[in-house]
Amino acid sequence: MPPASRPPAPDLPPEAEVVVIGGGVVGTSAAFHLAEAGVRVLLLERDELASGSTSRAAGGVRAQFSDPVNIALGQRSLEAFERFAQRPGGEIDLAQHGYLFLLDHADDVAAFRESVVLQNELGVPSRMLDVAQACALSPYVAPDGLLAAAYSPRDGHCTPEAVVAGYAAGARAHGATVRRHCPVTGIDVVDGVITGVATAHGRVRTGTVICAAGAWSAAVGELVGVSLPVRPLRRQVLVSEPVPDLPARLPFTIDFGTSFYFHDEGAALLMGMSDPDEEYGFRLERSDAWLGRFAEVVARRAPALSELGIAHGWAGLYEMTPDHNAVVGEAPSVSRFLYATGFSGHGFLQGPAIGEVLRDLVLGHTPVVDVSALDVARFAARFAGQGHRPEHNFV
Repeated sequence: MPPASRPPAPDLPPEAEVVVIGGGVVGTSAAFHLAEAGVRVLLLERDELASGSTSRAAGGVRAQFSDPVNIALGQRSLEAFERFAQRPGGEIDLAQHGYLFLLDHADDVAAFRESVVLQNELGVPSRMLDVAQACALSPYVAPDGLLAAAYSPRDGHCTPEAVVAGYAAGARAHGATVRRHCPVTGIDVVDGVITGVATAHGRVRTGTVICAAGAWSAAVGELVGVSLPVRPLRRQVLVSEPVPDLPARLPFTIDFGTSFYFHDEGAALLMGMSDPDEEYGFRLERSDAWLGRFAEVVARRAPALSELGIAHGWAGLYEMTPDHNAVVGEAPSVSRFLYATGFSGHGFLQGPAIGEVLRDLVLGHTPVVDVSALDVARFAARFAGQGHRPEHNFV
C-alpha cells in the first residue's frame, strides 16, 4: 500500500478493563455485550472489521446440531438474529427459509433422527422428512440415492458483514473503543497476571484479554503460553449468475454426504463444498483444483444447477479443532486470559450467544449457556480418548 493511502495510526486509550483481540463476529459481539453491561472495552482488529473469516462465511444460521451445547448456542443466537434490528440495531437481511440436510447413508439417517429428538426436547422445531418432502422444499434436488432429510424452518441465513457492523456500532454507542489497523504484538504478563497489551501503535494497560482471533488464535495464545489447538483450513465459495425463476423460499440445502450446499443470494445462488484434499494453512487465494469434484456432485445431486454460470467467488478459512467443536473458556495458567475460537465453521452463527457467554465469564456470572464442556482442557493428554466432544452435524 502506498504511504499516502495508509490508514492513520489509531489513537489508543491508556487503559481498558477488557481488551478484545479480533474484529469478527465473536469479537464485536463480545465487545457489544460487555460495553452494554458497563465494562470499558477496547477492541483491536489488525485489519478491517469482519475482514477475516466472518466476511467469507456462507452466512448460515441454525440450531440443528448433535451436541446439546451447540444446539443451545445456535438457538439463543437465532433469537438474537431475529431481534437484531432492535438490539443492537441494523438490517442483517435475515432469511429464515430453513435448513435442509439431505441424507444418503443409513448411519447418518440414524444419527440425525437422534439429533432431532434432542433438538425437539430443547425447543428446536426440526423434523425428519421423506425424500419427496425434501425435493418439494428444494426443487433443484435430484432424489437419486437419498434416504431421508432433516429440516428446521426457523434456520436460515443472513449477511455476516452487517452483523459485525451492527455489533460494532452498538459497542461504540455503549462507550466501547474500536480500533482497526492495530495488530497486537504482545501481551504483558507479570507473575502470571496480565498487565497490558502491546500493539504496533503502543501499549494499553489492562487486566483482562479475550482472544477472538479466529483462525489466527493459536498465535495469540502463544503470547501468554496457552495452547489453543486451532488450525486454519481453506474453504471456497461460489456465487452464480442470476437464476431465472428462483424459488421464493429456498432452504439452505446441504448434501450431507458430500458437504455440497447452496442457498439463495439475492437473485443468485451461493454454493460451496469442502475439499478432502485441502491441507491446513493460511491460503486465501482461489484454486480450481476442487472444481472437477464439485461439478460431479452438482451434476448428481442438483443437475439443473450444472448449467449456471459463475459470477464470482472467494476463499475463506475455517478455524478447525480436532473434534470440530469450539474452545471457549478462561485459562487457569494466566489471569485473566479468555478465549472463544475454533468454531470449525459455526462461529458466525454462534457469535451472538458467545458474546453473551464471554460477558458473563468476565463478570463472574453464570453464563447464559453452560460452555464448560468446551474448555480447551478437554484436549489435554490426560483426557485423551474421553474428553473430545465431536459434533456430528459438521459441514
